[in-house]
Order: sequence, then structure tokens, then C-alpha cells
Amino acid sequence: PSGDRPSLSHTHTHSARVLEAFSKAPATQLSAMDSDDDNVEETVEGPLDEDNQPDGFCKVTYSSSDRFEGHFIHGEKNGPGKFYFFDGSTLEGNCVDDALQGQAVYTYEDGSSLHGTYIDGQLNGIAHEYDSEGQLTFGGQYKDNVRWGVCWMYFSNGGCLVGEVNEDGEMTGDKIAYVYPDGRLALLGKFVDGEIIEGHLANLKCVTEGKPQFELVPNGPIYSLDKSTSFCISTKCLLPDPYENERVYVAESLIPNAGEGLFAKIEAEPDTVMAFYNGIRITHQEVDSRDWSLNGNTISFDDDTVIDVPEPYNSTKQYCASLGHKANHSFVPNCIYAMFIHPRFGPIKCVRTIRAVERDEELTVDYGYDHYSAGKGGPQALDWYKQELQAFQHDQRK
Repeated sequence: PSGDRPSLSHTHTHSARVLEAFSKAPATQLSAMDSDDDNVEETVEGPLDEDNQPDGFCKVTYSSSDRFEGHFIHGEKNGPGKFYFFDGSTLEGNCVDDALQGQAVYTYEDGSSLHGTYIDGQLNGIAHEYDSEGQLTFGGQYKDNVRWGVCWMYFSNGGCLVGEVNEDGEMTGDKIAYVYPDGRLALLGKFVDGEIIEGHLANLKCVTEGKPQFELVPNGPIYSLDKSTSFCISTKCLLPDPYENERVYVAESLIPNAGEGLFAKIEAEPDTVMAFYNGIRITHQEVDSRDWSLNGNTISFDDDTVIDVPEPYNSTKQYCASLGHKANHSFVPNCIYAMFIHPRFGPIKCVRTIRAVERDEELTVDYGYDHYSAGKGGPQALDWYKQELQAFQHDQRK
């Protein structure tokens, strides 16, 4: 899920759907549909027994537009079946005596899904959840339709939350951890509903039967939620990110006249998160209305927001909490900008490799300025970009 942290909204939707589905009794007789009884809620297509109850494979449509297709024995759901809910979500599994039992799959309207074990119609036991692309977003247990025990919540672009959830199934407690994309480095401490309140640097040593074991790094700094605003980039501008600090450094760029650049401290495989791009959050209108010389460290976050690292924060002496803005442009880059949910900064962009990089190799991205919208005047971009674009296009024509 997108947003500041993994969402529980799907869980709540699933719980309501399951309770609704199995509270609906099948129709006792078709003739009742012609009555004025407001309690009649369904129509039945399929064979009926001598008491006019569904018996065999039937389709039952409820007044809410939900539908169940499956096997009945004398009016009770027995055997494989599937609920089709009005919002496009579905629930498929096996029923015994009118209750869902065993493994079943709930598929949300957006294509994400929950695979779990049901006992008497309620989700109890091991469960896994996946996004619409089949990537794991949750691993853990449920108890009476609520997340329970030690759970893992995975962000789609790397990193995860792990810990024992509270009675509402939320990542709230004093021993919750955010684990960085490398699966080792972590921030362990107090979280409320997935947001870090007080985190300490730790290393994930092992995982035994789904339960993580951490080792605190002594004398480390304290990390807390530090999401930027339109006027504040960070409350701790000189506190480096520990994951980023292991992977990149800033030095004079190898690109002529480019100033400083971002370099790899370590070798890295393709699809590795290397750095983070945090900054103040401003609107596209603000960016477009000001002189382009002020837009050297801006990056579009979404349709509404631009992330900017303005003066004096482009100097590492003033700001080094994140370094992604130091990556220079190339039309043949080794990295891309990608979305990232950061434990401290919230939703930002990251610098992610698109091929293997060597230690001390400069990291570059394609800034992706619009080459066409400005018409005959050329792209709306800084002069250096226009010059590089002309040289690149000339080389391509050779």
C-alpha cells in the first residue's frame, strides 16, 4: 500500500466482508421473494430441496448486490464457493456447515489479496498479504479477524516493520522495529501505529520462527519521525541516515563543471537502494513560477508535490540527513529515482541502482526534464541541461 506506512484499511474491509458474508442465511423459499417482508435479502438460481432450500451448486444474489456461487446442502454452504462483493472484491474458499473453513483467499478490488486460514468463518492463524503485483506486504498471524502476535509489514519499495502488534492489530509498542532494505540494519524502539517515536540503531541478527532477534548498537543516536514541511527540511539536519551512510559519500564530481557528486562506498547489485531524497515540500506552481536557477535540487514527488533542497541546505555542512539530491544527471545513468517510505522522513524518493555499480563509482540519474513542452525555445530546464541534451543528441546521430 501507498502512504506514510502500511495500511490497516484492507484488514478492516476484509473483516467486515467476512462477517457480512457468513451472517447471510440462504433463502428458504423462492415464493417469499414476492412478499412484502423486508427481511428477504436474496434470490437463488439453482436446485432446491424439498423444503425449497438451495441444494447443490447455486448462485445466491443478495439485495446489497453481493453474490455467492458455490455448493449447498439443504440450505447451508458446504464445499467450495466464492463470494463476489459489490465493490469488486471476492472471497474464495471451502465451507463446512455454512462456515468458511481452512485456506481461503480474499482479493480486494485493487487486485491485492489476503491468503489465510479460517476457523468457523473467522480468520485465525498464519496469513500472508500481497499487493496487486504479487509482492508480499504482510506476513504474520490473525486471531478472530485481527492481526495478532509478531507481524511483518513490508513496504513495496524496500524496508519493513516488524514487532508484536497491539490488541487492535496495529504496529504500536516499545519493541517495534523498522528494518532497512538490506535486511540487517534497523531502528528499534517505540512506534505508534507504524510511526517511529523513538528508535535506536540496531542490527537484525536472526529470525527464529518468524520472531526477530536484534542487537542494539551502543551509544547510537535517537531517531524519530521528522517529516518535512513547506518550510522545514528537518529538525536534525546534521543527523545522517545510517543506511545511506554505509553506501554513499559526496565528493567532487567526475562530470566537468558539475560540482559535487554522489559516489558508491560499496559495490552494489542492480535494484539496490543507495540514497534518499528528502527536502522541503512545495507545489509545482511554486516551482514553475520562480526562476529556473532556483530549481537545481527539485524533484517531482507526485502530481501535487515537489521535493526541494534549497540554499543553504545543498551544502553538506548545513544538511546531510539525506544525500540523494547530490546525484548528478546523465543520459546514460546507472540509477533511477524511485518512491520510498522512509521511517524518519515519510514518503520521499530514493536513488536506486539499475545495474551493478562498483565501489567509488559515481551515481547518476536521468533528471527527466520535459524535452518538448517548451516548443521552439527548447526544453524548460537549466542551461547546462540544454547543452548536455544537444551534445547527447548529436552523439546519437553519429
